[in-house]
Amino acid sequence: MPSLKANLLVVDDEAPVRMCLLGILVESGYAVRTASDGFSALAAIRQRIPDLILSDLNMPGMSGFELLSVVRRRFPSIRVVAMSSGFRGLDLPRGVAADAFYEKATHPSSLLRMLEDISRPGQSPLLHRPRSSAPIWIPTNGHNARGDSFITISCPECLRAFPQLLDQSAPTTLETTCAWCHSPINYAIVQSALAA
Repeated sequence: MPSLKANLLVVDDEAPVRMCLLGILVESGYAVRTASDGFSALAAIRQRIPDLILSDLNMPGMSGFELLSVVRRRFPSIRVVAMSSGFRGLDLPRGVAADAFYEKATHPSSLLRMLEDISRPGQSPLLHRPRSSAPIWIPTNGHNARGDSFITISCPECLRAFPQLLDQSAPTTLETTCAWCHSPINYAIVQSALAA
């Protein structure tokens, strides 16, 4: 068995995927822990901060989109690879706060190369991509008295909340300004698992 490379946290709601990745990554020399969703991943991070996170994007409870946004804000030194079968290619899907993207069910050797690359800061072309600020992922709150869809945004700077009307035709990742402190805020709407 090779010497240990890095501490890695694998996050996926499908147990067979977690176990398959666990086997491949341990065999490749990584110290691996697993989590079944974003909430259990945050609990695992509280116990011990990993060097790398490999996270599925589409999970119930707290999605990978939300988890990676929290990780980017709270633990910016953790390197992150997002994974999904819902997106194709190597480009990061819009609104994903990650260093790289792995298309699920493609060859594991490409994943291992990617993890190796992002483990070596300054040596990977993946890390020279500009790091966009992580959006806050927010669920819809329903409708106001006039029937308009809205959300409630909590500003990450001043921690005050304010309502924001939704434009149903707007792109996934949006920008606004805090109603209180006027800080710029990137946010995205959590898509309900029931709608998928």
